[in-house]
Amino acid sequence: MSYLVLARKSRPQTFDQVVGQRSIVKTLQNSLALDRVAHAILFSGVRGVGKTTLARIMAKAINCQATDVDRPCGSCPSCLEIAAGSALDLYEIDGASNRGIQEIRELKEKLRFLPTSCKYKVIIIDEVHMLTTEAFNALLKTLEEPPAHVYFMFATTEIHKIPITILSRCQQYELKRIPAGELYDHFQKLTSAEDFEIEPAALSLIVREAGGSVRDGLSLLDQMFSFGEKTIRTQDVIEVLGLVDRDVLMQLTKGLLDRNYSNVLQPLEDIFNYGMDIKRFLIDLMGYFRSLLLCKIDGCTNLIDLPSEDLAEFQKLAQNYSAETLHQKLNLLMAVAEEIRFSSQPRLSLETSFLKIIEADNVLNVSVLLGKLDKIIQEQPSAKPSRPAATEEIRTAPVTKKEPGPPEPQEKPGMQERPEPAAKPVKEISETVPPRKEISAPPTPPPHQEQEQAEKQITADIPAKKEKLQLVEKDDHKKNVRKDWPDFISYVKDRKLWMAQNLQRADKIKQENGELHLTYNDPANCSVLRQKENHQLLTEFSLDFFQQPIKIRFILPDEADPENGSLAESPQRKRQELANDPLVLMTTEVFNGQVGDIRVGPRSR
Repeated sequence: MSYLVLARKSRPQTFDQVVGQRSIVKTLQNSLALDRVAHAILFSGVRGVGKTTLARIMAKAINCQATDVDRPCGSCPSCLEIAAGSALDLYEIDGASNRGIQEIRELKEKLRFLPTSCKYKVIIIDEVHMLTTEAFNALLKTLEEPPAHVYFMFATTEIHKIPITILSRCQQYELKRIPAGELYDHFQKLTSAEDFEIEPAALSLIVREAGGSVRDGLSLLDQMFSFGEKTIRTQDVIEVLGLVDRDVLMQLTKGLLDRNYSNVLQPLEDIFNYGMDIKRFLIDLMGYFRSLLLCKIDGCTNLIDLPSEDLAEFQKLAQNYSAETLHQKLNLLMAVAEEIRFSSQPRLSLETSFLKIIEADNVLNVSVLLGKLDKIIQEQPSAKPSRPAATEEIRTAPVTKKEPGPPEPQEKPGMQERPEPAAKPVKEISETVPPRKEISAPPTPPPHQEQEQAEKQITADIPAKKEKLQLVEKDDHKKNVRKDWPDFISYVKDRKLWMAQNLQRADKIKQENGELHLTYNDPANCSVLRQKENHQLLTEFSLDFFQQPIKIRFILPDEADPENGSLAESPQRKRQELANDPLVLMTTEVFNGQVGDIRVGPRSR
C-alpha cells in the first residue's frame, strides 16, 4: 500500500513529538537517564491518546545504542528495525486475538532465549484487559520476576478489568485527554505540512469532534483532505462530517434564553431536513449551555475546553444572563435528552420541549412567591383586636346600675315576649359570689366606693373560675380505653407493626378496676404478646398513650375441655394454631396469598 493515512504517517517516533502528555514523557525520560526503568509498565487511557505510541517509543529507547543524545535517537540500527517493524526481539501482541492460556505459554517459552540483535526483548500487549483469567494467572510469575533481558509494556482502555494481582506488579501511567488548545496547534501544523489551508472555525469544529483524541482528530482531518479542496471552509466541514453548524447552535441557545420562538423552531426545521442525529445535536446544545454556566462561575473558565476565540464569545454572551437561568435551562435540556430516546415522534417531542423551556421563565420560584406574600403582609396596617382580653375588660369596665326600662322585643317565633329583669352588675360578672343575706339594706355607699368594691370582688373570683376551667378541660382530655382504642392501635402500629396486628385480633376489650382485659378466643393470636418482654413493652405503650397506669391482662379460654379432652391434642386446634401463626400471617401478607389446606397428623408427614 503506497498511501498511509495521516494517523499512521504522523505517529510520533520520539518523546519530543508526543502531544499533550508532558508529565508522563518527562517521567519516562528521567527513568531512562537514571537507569530506573521498571520491568513492567502499564499505559491506560481513552482511545487515541498515545498508549501504544509511548510503548513503542520506550521499546526503542531501551534498546537504543546512542549514548551522547536523548534516547531514542531514531538513527541507530535498533531504532530503525523497530520503526520498520522488522525487529526480532520486539513482540507486539493483540490481547483480543491472543487471549488464551496457550498463547501465554508460547510467549513464555520464547522469553527463555536471549535477544538476537537488540539488548533486550520487549513484549507489547495491546488491549491487555481482553486476556482471560487463566492467561493472567499464567503470566503472574513471569511478570513478577521476569528474566533480566525482558521488559513488558501493556496498553489498555479499560483498566478496571485487569486483575489487581497484575496491576500490583506494573508501573501504571494514566494518559489524559489532549487539551483542545494543543490539538488545535498540532492539527494546524499538520495542515500546513500537507499544503492545505483551513479556516479557524473549521479547525475548531474538527477539534471539538475529536473529543481529546489525536487519532480521531487525524482521521477527520484526513477525511477533509480527501474532500479535494485546498482551502477547507467551515461549511465544508459541516457538510462532509454531518455536523450541526456552530451558528445554528448559537442561534438556538440565544433563542431559548431570549424567549424567541422563531429562532428556536426555524433551526429545528433545518436540522431535521438535513437528517442530522438528534442525540448528537442535543449533546452539542447542552455543551453550549454548560460553557455559558461555567463562564458565570468564578474560577471555572479553565474547565471549558475551547479555543480562545470561542471562549471569549461565550464569556460575552454569559454576561447577559444569570447563573440560575442558565442552570434551569440546562436541567430542562437534560430531561429532554432522556425523553427523546423513547419517543415515537422525536420532532414533535423536541419542539414541544423547547416551547416548555422557553415558557419556564414565567414560572416563579416558591421562595419568590413567599417573599412577595411577606411584603404584602408587612405593608398592610396592623389590625387592632376586636375586643380586649377578658381580664382587662373586667378591670376597666365601669359597674353601673341599670335602670329598669321597657323590655326589648324578642324575634323568636312561638314564644311570648317577656320583659327582662333589671340588671345586677356584680352578680352577672361573678357567678360564684353568693347572695348576701341581710335583713335590712345597708346604707348606700358613694358611687366610687361601690365601683371599687365590685372590681375587688371580680378580681378575687378570677382564680377560682380559672381553676374550675382547668379541671373541666383536664376531664375532657382524659382518654378512654373503649373510645380511643382505634387511636391506640394506630399509636402502636407506628412503633411495632406486628404488635398492632395482634391487638386487632382481640375478640373483646374491656377496662375494669384499672385493668385492661384483652379476650382472645384463640390463644395463638396472643402467644407472642404474652411473652415477658413484649408484655412489658405493651404496658409502656398504654401508659404513654392513656397517661394513666393500666395493667394489661389476657383473658383466654380454658386450656382443656372436660368432654373432648385436651384441646392441644385436637387436630382442629392444631390447624387453627398453624393458620394464626405470626410467621404464616406475615408470609401471606408479603406474597399476597392465602392459607389453603392445612394437614396435620401422621398422614401429612
